[in-house]
Amino acid sequence: MFRTVLQHAKKHPGLIPQFFFTGLGIAGATLYLIRLARGPHVSWDRKNNPEPWNKLSPTYQHKLVAVNIDYNNLKKEGPDF
Repeated sequence: MFRTVLQHAKKHPGLIPQFFFTGLGIAGATLYLIRLARGPHVSWDRKNNPEPWNKLSPTYQHKLVAVNIDYNNLKKEGPDF
């Protein structure tokens, strides 16, 4: 496949920026997925750590939480059920 891309790039030099930015987009998307997969809310090992979100401290700032709350002064250990 790489040989075909090089052949097309030699025949049509205007395709070189398109190949470059397509490859750059694929690399960026891959790095972003790797970044998301390494977060504290993802469990890859269910036997040793089945619920990793329970080990987070009460002051951990989650992604989908109200913006105006100051979590450094939070004294509560967990939610009320």
